[in-house]
Amino acid sequence: MKILFLEWASFGNEDMQEAFRAEGHSLVSFPFSNKETRQDTAAEKRLAEALRREAPDLVFSFNYFPLVSNVCKKEAVRYVSWVYDSPYVMLYSYTTINPCNTIYVFDKELCMEFQRAGISTVHYLPMAANTGRLDRLCPADTNRSGEALPPFGYDISFVGSLYTEKHNFFERMTSLSDYAKGYLDALMSAQMNIQGYNFIQESLSPIMEDLYRALPMDPNPDGVESREYLYAQYVINRKITGLERARILQAAAAHHPVDLFTHDRSFQLPGLTNHGSVDNITEMPLVFKRSRINLNISLRSIKSGIPQRAFDIMGSGGFLLSNYQNDFMEYFIPGEDFDYYESTEDLLAKTDYYLTHDDERAAIAQSGHAKIDSRHTYRHRVREMLARL
Repeated sequence: MKILFLEWASFGNEDMQEAFRAEGHSLVSFPFSNKETRQDTAAEKRLAEALRREAPDLVFSFNYFPLVSNVCKKEAVRYVSWVYDSPYVMLYSYTTINPCNTIYVFDKELCMEFQRAGISTVHYLPMAANTGRLDRLCPADTNRSGEALPPFGYDISFVGSLYTEKHNFFERMTSLSDYAKGYLDALMSAQMNIQGYNFIQESLSPIMEDLYRALPMDPNPDGVESREYLYAQYVINRKITGLERARILQAAAAHHPVDLFTHDRSFQLPGLTNHGSVDNITEMPLVFKRSRINLNISLRSIKSGIPQRAFDIMGSGGFLLSNYQNDFMEYFIPGEDFDYYESTEDLLAKTDYYLTHDDERAAIAQSGHAKIDSRHTYRHRVREMLARL
């Protein structure tokens, strides 16, 4: 099969291209900008010309772009996309129903939302890991002075955003009424105590006018998303996630050393070492390999899906301790391939346990890696996504 691969600054490009080729498909790379999303006459013309020139069997992209769908519809070419961002407002474009589309999302509950609405172009496909590449990345045995390094450099680590950097819309809402502030505080506090179900979007109607006055946000002209969706997913759930991650890191660091890898170097806590950001391809997997416990604290806008971080941790051979996400239970066994916590207190109990049970922790990490390698690589996903066509 000949595939026109839209190449933009997305995660997973090299892994996906390797998988396509390993499965016997030929690729033509098409430079693309994820800013060319909805309407851009020049971009549409370039893509249409490429489709006529190359005559591919399909177009593939990470994430979904209405512009691409419309061009593929006009040129009668199938468009396959795999959405890894959450939230992702462009899924709510009217173009989603274009018959050329096969759209994969990694969140089963999100997929069911579309299917309940009668949209048959959206399907469920979990994320993946390239175990071959990850296995080839080996932590250094010695430091620059030639001194031997221990196999584990970190007890508990977390790699991810604290949502204090960009996309922090919540802090811009400085003119909220006292009622709206109190309502939001209570709502966020309640949500932080609930795992596995998010009720923010359905609870915003009493303060929608306040939110809009403080931070105007409107649906896209070609979209069916609601204002409640925009505020819940892009403002409030990000804030909740930031607060939750800070609270969990603070609690964990009060008991054991914690190593944090994030863009915000200003975040400091007693017992926590902030290393700054790491490269996703070359450095992040080494953190996972050298950590006794790798935390996953999911973004609250992910309904039930398994975040990419979790696949990368297990695919790197690291031990994963995650918050509860329902999709885990379809593919992995808690206590055998990974483990999850139900509250901060449960997380602390499990970190205490696994830091003192090395053999059990190592066996779980090994089992998780074996399951990723046998069922959840990019090659597996290529077969699954193309089998539907």
